Amino acid sequence: MSILNRIESPSDLKKLTAEQLPQLCEEIRQQIIPVIANVGGHLASNLGVVELTVALHYLLNTPEDLIVWDTSNQAYTHKLLTGRREQFHTIRQFGGMSGFCKREESPYDTFNAGHAGTGVSAAVGFMAAREQKGQSHKVVCVVGDGALTSGLTLEGLQQAGGLQKDLLVILNDNQMSISKNVGAISAYLNRTITGEFYSKIKHETSQILGSIPQIGGPVKKMASRAQELAKGLVLPGLLFEELGFQYVGPLEGHNFEHLLPTLENVLKLKGPTLLHVVTKKGLGYEPAMKNPVWFHACSPFDIETGKPAKKPTRPSYSSVAMGTLVELAKTDKRIVAITAAMCEGTGLSVFERAFPERLYDVGIAEQHAVTFAAGLAAQGMHPVIPIYSTFLQRAYDQVVHDVATQNLPVTLCIDRGGLVAEDGTTHHGAFDFAYLRHIPNIAIMAPKDENELQHMMKTCVTYNAPSAVRYPRGSVLGVEMDPVAESLPIGKGELLRSGHDIALVAIGITVHQAEEAAERLAQEGISTAVINARFVKPLDGDLIRQIAQQVKCLLTIEESSRMGGFGSAVLEFLSDEGIVNIPTKCLGLPDWYIEQGPQDLLREKYGLTADGIYEQARQLLDRVSAHTVLT
Repeated sequence: MSILNRIESPSDLKKLTAEQLPQLCEEIRQQIIPVIANVGGHLASNLGVVELTVALHYLLNTPEDLIVWDTSNQAYTHKLLTGRREQFHTIRQFGGMSGFCKREESPYDTFNAGHAGTGVSAAVGFMAAREQKGQSHKVVCVVGDGALTSGLTLEGLQQAGGLQKDLLVILNDNQMSISKNVGAISAYLNRTITGEFYSKIKHETSQILGSIPQIGGPVKKMASRAQELAKGLVLPGLLFEELGFQYVGPLEGHNFEHLLPTLENVLKLKGPTLLHVVTKKGLGYEPAMKNPVWFHACSPFDIETGKPAKKPTRPSYSSVAMGTLVELAKTDKRIVAITAAMCEGTGLSVFERAFPERLYDVGIAEQHAVTFAAGLAAQGMHPVIPIYSTFLQRAYDQVVHDVATQNLPVTLCIDRGGLVAEDGTTHHGAFDFAYLRHIPNIAIMAPKDENELQHMMKTCVTYNAPSAVRYPRGSVLGVEMDPVAESLPIGKGELLRSGHDIALVAIGITVHQAEEAAERLAQEGISTAVINARFVKPLDGDLIRQIAQQVKCLLTIEESSRMGGFGSAVLEFLSDEGIVNIPTKCLGLPDWYIEQGPQDLLREKYGLTADGIYEQARQLLDRVSAHTVLT
């Protein structure tokens, strides 16, 4: 029987000897790799943190002692050790385990997180609550080195350093977040690990240890451990010490002979301590070590080759948007691109290859990215920020205060707008229409297909004010592309189909579903108008007014939160115009956090398919007919 199969909780883990732990780690990797090969997920980061996770649960008394996993996409081993081994094959699937920590799932999951940089602040809150209650349990936060570029992490560190209460922050340093880490903090950590003085000390110490094989056994093992502990004395982490932390490290994170005794001693230290652990992303699976960027969050793949199991037959919306940006940048020298550590994920790699000097990667620092863009725009440039909808939430104040109040020409390319499938509640782009459209000066648009997307990219970079174009995750529809991108008139929609019974007023990728629903209604003799709104803001009031006067009822459709979204904008317009006699229903995402699951399944569940739109339209028409009969 395997070791892993005997682990139902961390209490079982403690029954093992230290010598059994490497075999357990091998079994954990052999459990993770085939599951993620089948369903996709965050592979490289999880393979790199196996030994550290085992060591923490081996030494701590969880769940009484609290572990906060920053981002928590690195918590697969944690899940396997905390009673969820039998359910692990359901990870990231509809109705299955979350790919992130989730308090509703297990008492061992202390804090829900899908965004980097939240861990230290949450852990400081846990520590302060412990002090308020007079308790004595330990609080540990595992934070990736990429998250150190997040201002929130630094804010948490500075408060913890000032409070001087017991807290252990473990810096899991693999020189990677999603892409290769950038910036001064990453360079500082790299110098700490690879600096000439440290390398010389390490080499000379190894030579000394190697020259005394005759002593062997416990004495040599003790000397080897002393070598690891001495690193903190030879190369103190001045940055962290200035923030009030005791710094220990750097420590090799895959060697239990070093990791266990050092971690055991560090857990006894008083006050805030930072343990710097160096790990290898993707360890144990050669393709993931060679390509940690793709295997950070990979689709299903073939284990033998490491190649994707299924290649998309069509390009993604991201690639169309960024390909268009490259073409526009060839003739417009004002265009520069900014990414917050998401160059590959947003498709910006093609821009980086074409214009490396015009791409800025600011690290996991979305707030800085937007204000940095505002500075560029204030000096005559036109910055473009491709960013996932869920991550743009972190920079809301900067969009309001730094971009929009000054009416600066900054373009937000909002990627992953709408439902994003298996990453679930923290990653669905459900709220962008609602949190952007009430901001003055900004134009917000969403294309019905990839051809319209290229035209909207052109519209944005020629618009001398804040703009946002929002597009979904996934492959494009495969429509014919116009040879040249052209600017669209701001705030003008498109009447795709005339009708006098009902109008389907759709935005973004819901437009083609609305057209299918309209065709089905027409087959039943129901005259259906279809509007491609194009713009959430400014609305095409003339077109909406015209159609509202011709039909019996309106159905608005969006893959976004109904509350405060596109449909709300249409209702506000009708109210302002005094058009109050037309029954209107808003179809969109409900007022709760949407669960994980395939996009098609979720769209069907929430009525955002052609069938769902058809059913809602029929219900609305039946209600109108019943009201007409009664009156």
